Amino acid sequence: MTATGARAQLAGMGIGIIRVLLADDHTLVRESLVGLLQADSSVQVVAQAADGLEAVTKAIATRPDIVVADISMPRLNGLEVVRRLREALPETKVLMLTMHQEDEYVLQAVRAGASGYLVKDSAASELLAAVHSLQAGRGYFGPQASRALAEQLQHPERVVDDPYGRLTTREREVFHLIVEGLTTKEIARRLEISAKTAENHRARVLDKLDVRNTAELVRYALRKGLLD
Repeated sequence: MTATGARAQLAGMGIGIIRVLLADDHTLVRESLVGLLQADSSVQVVAQAADGLEAVTKAIATRPDIVVADISMPRLNGLEVVRRLREALPETKVLMLTMHQEDEYVLQAVRAGASGYLVKDSAASELLAAVHSLQAGRGYFGPQASRALAEQLQHPERVVDDPYGRLTTREREVFHLIVEGLTTKEIARRLEISAKTAENHRARVLDKLDVRNTAELVRYALRKGLLD
């Protein structure tokens, strides 16, 4: 029996299927992960997203049980995706699947509301174990993430800065559009706002992050892991 057939049989028996949304901006990686997840007959990938804003929009539309998301994505960072989904879909669990092994990303993800954290060189079986663990109401953190959390418990005085600083939700969107190279007029069209409003947002982004121009903003994004 195929995995699709097994899922249909489970659904007919009243056994819950784990509905997953997968967000990653690399097509080959995303498609490989879809195949890996759906090889498990109890998992169904209900949507895919190639950037952060698309992930939030599709998650709200499909209401998945679990969102598996990268951190570095266009238009909206994975950490911001977690924050928005925590507010919009508090029952949906988010598993961060990323190349970032640094403690600061683990701690930022947990504080944003992530229920699990794995690096991309983890075994396929570990990803499936993480999905099942989150569905069961438990967290799941790989070795690097577990170590970072343990150290934070031992040293609670450590402060981990939000890479977006004091930017508002709209300013975070503008931040990514600037970094992607859009002009003020293009940002205005994309966000369906006036050019004057877009220019005001741009000015506040630069001011709050203490950078002088787009080049410095791009360097900031690279330094903070906000640009893939």
